[in-house]
Amino acid sequence: MKSGLFAVMRKELARFFGDKRMVASILLPGILIYFVYSFMGQAMGSMFGVDEDFAPAAQVVELPDSLAEPLQSAGLTLTEVEADQEEAAREAITGQELDLLLVFPADFDQAVADYAPASGQPAPQVAVYYNSSSTQSQFAYTAVTELLDTYEAQLANKFDVNAGAERYDLTTEEDAAGAYFAMLLPMLLMIFLYSGCAAVAPESIAGEKERGTIATMLITPIPRGHIAVGKILALAVIALLSGASSTIGTILALPKLMGAASDNLSADIYSVGDYLLLAAVILSTVLLLVTLISILSAFAKTVKEAQTYATPLMILVMLLGVTGMFGGGASQDLPAYLIPLYNSVQCMVGVFSFTTFTAGVAATLAVNGVCTILGVVVLARMFNSEKIIFAR
Repeated sequence: MKSGLFAVMRKELARFFGDKRMVASILLPGILIYFVYSFMGQAMGSMFGVDEDFAPAAQVVELPDSLAEPLQSAGLTLTEVEADQEEAAREAITGQELDLLLVFPADFDQAVADYAPASGQPAPQVAVYYNSSSTQSQFAYTAVTELLDTYEAQLANKFDVNAGAERYDLTTEEDAAGAYFAMLLPMLLMIFLYSGCAAVAPESIAGEKERGTIATMLITPIPRGHIAVGKILALAVIALLSGASSTIGTILALPKLMGAASDNLSADIYSVGDYLLLAAVILSTVLLLVTLISILSAFAKTVKEAQTYATPLMILVMLLGVTGMFGGGASQDLPAYLIPLYNSVQCMVGVFSFTTFTAGVAATLAVNGVCTILGVVVLARMFNSEKIIFAR
């Protein structure tokens, strides 16, 4: 009895370990989870941190001698400006061209020395202007206010920082909303688009192989290349509808999801041109995803096997979507837009954060289009291969 039991166990274990695909299905999830979580951790760190060699650019009005060295020691690149240049500096901060503006009262050191907290008079005021939608500006603001708070504590509260009702955060509502959308929507969009493609492509090709109906289609007088193109275009339409439904629902629900921040969130901040640009990028992305999943499905014998083959692509799409969470807007380097799918994420980030790189968008549409055409050629050749199409 025991020998029979062990014989069954040996048979099943031999069958499992003799099938590379089954072994991979066990090992692959752990490997992918490690890379996904590691990558997401780096992305989250990037949202709230800056490069080690980052030196915030700050302009200062009436820089006091007592704080010149501490501020420079904190890593700031200081530029002294006159009071009549304050407005221009504030506009530069709003446009994320400058990180900070520090405004000290005239004769700050003497005013602090003469101030008596018990007098009831307002303390000397230091104003620090920044842009919370910029990671670099927010980082610099935190560093400077901590330095000023430490210095103030040493002087027994002889001056105030950003006191009163004046607005010191110079970010616009559009920038704040764009930052939220750019952080979340590219990743969600890529997941939705992939899900729509993965829901229909395996069934259309691997499903017909599994049912044996693909043979009937291939014996028709229609060229097999036309069959490949027809399937991809039809699948793209279905996937677009699925992706569009999920995307619209997400955009409408995002303000409620963000809770108190919803006052600054509205899809109305984007123009018709922005949406048309986004639609072009989405279309090129869907065509490429459908083509890739169709190729993987053509290799598979069953729908389940096709879904297994597509798992690494799903993880890749998720990883690329996470890159949209890295702060700073879209990349302004053209080579970044020569990488299929990654370029789509960068374009989406650019649209949502108002940092669109026009040359990059053009490169994205061209690269995704060329890759799709090459994929169609590969799929047509696979349809011409009896060994691949009729593998059982």
